[in-house]
This record gives sequence, C-alpha cells and structure tokens, in this order.
Amino acid sequence: MTTHVSSRFAFELDQPTSVLLQFEAADLPEQRLLDLTCRISPDDDLARVPAQDMIGERIWLHAESRVEVEYEARIEIERTLHELETLGALPPHRLPGDAVKFLLDSRYCHASEFLAFSGSEFGDLVGGARIAAIRDWVNNHLDYSPGTSGPSTTATDTFHQGAGICRDFAHLVVTLARASTIPARYVACYAPGVEPPDFHAIAEVFLADPARPDGGTWQLVDATGMADLPATVKIGVGRDAADVSFATTFAPMRFDYSEVGVSAE
Repeated sequence: MTTHVSSRFAFELDQPTSVLLQFEAADLPEQRLLDLTCRISPDDDLARVPAQDMIGERIWLHAESRVEVEYEARIEIERTLHELETLGALPPHRLPGDAVKFLLDSRYCHASEFLAFSGSEFGDLVGGARIAAIRDWVNNHLDYSPGTSGPSTTATDTFHQGAGICRDFAHLVVTLARASTIPARYVACYAPGVEPPDFHAIAEVFLADPARPDGGTWQLVDATGMADLPATVKIGVGRDAADVSFATTFAPMRFDYSEVGVSAE
C-alpha cells in the first residue's frame, strides 16, 4: 500500500530564536520512503537530529521572522496489524527496557490518577481485549469538538470535559492503557480518512506478539475512528504530544496557516 502526503505551514517569529520541527514521514522497516521533496525557508541554518526512540528526525532551525515549510512524499507501507482482542499482555517484568518509560506518567498523561477507574471499568479484561474496550469507551464518551481543548489540556482535563480533538483522544487512550500496566505511546502521523485533513494523533500500545514467544509488538489504536490504520504514516512517537509537536519554538510565534493532504493509492 502506498500513501501520498503533503503539508504546508508557516508562522511568524517576534525575535530571533531556535525552532524544532518534526513533520516528515519517518523512514522505518514498516514504511519505506519512495520519494520526497522538502523546502524550508529560511534554510541557511538547519541541523537534523534523531527523534524520540530513533523514529523519524527532528530539524533544528534558527530563524528571525517568517518560517515557511512545504513537504510532499510517497510512502510504501507494509505494517502488520493484529485484531487487538487476539493479543495478550506481557507482564511488566518481561517488558524490554525501552518500553518501560511508556508505563510512567508524563506531562499530559497522568496514569496514576486513573488506577482505580481503570480497574473498575475494565478490570475483567486483559491485554488487547482491554485496549479495545478502552478505545471504544473513549470513542463513546468523548465528543470530537475542535476548540474545546488547548496546548495545556491534559488527559485528566479531557476525561472530565468529555470532548476534545485527536490529540486529546490519543492522550486519554495512552493514559488508560498505562493505568492498565500496558505500555502506550503517542503517535504523530498522517492518516487517510481524517476530516478535515490535518496532522493526526493516535496511540500505540505494546502487547504480546503472537509470532514471537516472549516478544512484543507495537499496535496502532485510533479512538477517533477516523484513521485508515493500514495506510497511516508515522511521523514520530513520544510519551505524549510534548515529544512530537510539529513545531516547537523558544520564543513567541504567530501561526499563519497549515494545509495537509493525505491519500492512499
């Protein structure tokens, strides 16, 4: 399967500052870059560094006023997705070291606040069946409502407000999964089916791999129900949205526009 993605965005800076960008499709065994074009203006002071868990790259940019980005790529995707209900869970003492941090509280995902709720609501389920129930619960209890959340909204806020956007849906799935002792991380992505087209956010959980005894597999989860997961393109992963913002600035900025297009071929 091949997915075509494009994104254009621009913002203004009030003073010279460093900017950290992450908007490109990650080059991974499960998704291979066929071709791409990337234009960043200004481009006279750029540096690329590995992103979280070596998935994708971040771009450092030093700019003084307006920043414009144009990106387009075709990505071939060969991803193994299992029916969640068929997957078991790995006990914590058998988790690989790089998965352990995705059990812990993070800036937007305070899993320790949901231990009692997770036990009472999903306590009779384990592994992938529990994740599927969490996904469905979030989908049924949250309204997808732009403008109801902001950059500081946590999963706890979203739980009480009962509304949010894809970022908030993903944060709540991640939080409830961690409260169930299942590693979960936030995924920034391009996904066909998202309306209106935009950068999208979903969750990814670490469950037992049926093909490898004692092994694990990361599986995508979208509680909004919009994303075509087999055709979804990962940009990066993190503990929550703070790790994978497509534009992080270290001085005040004014966002001008953003245009995203995604289609499966």
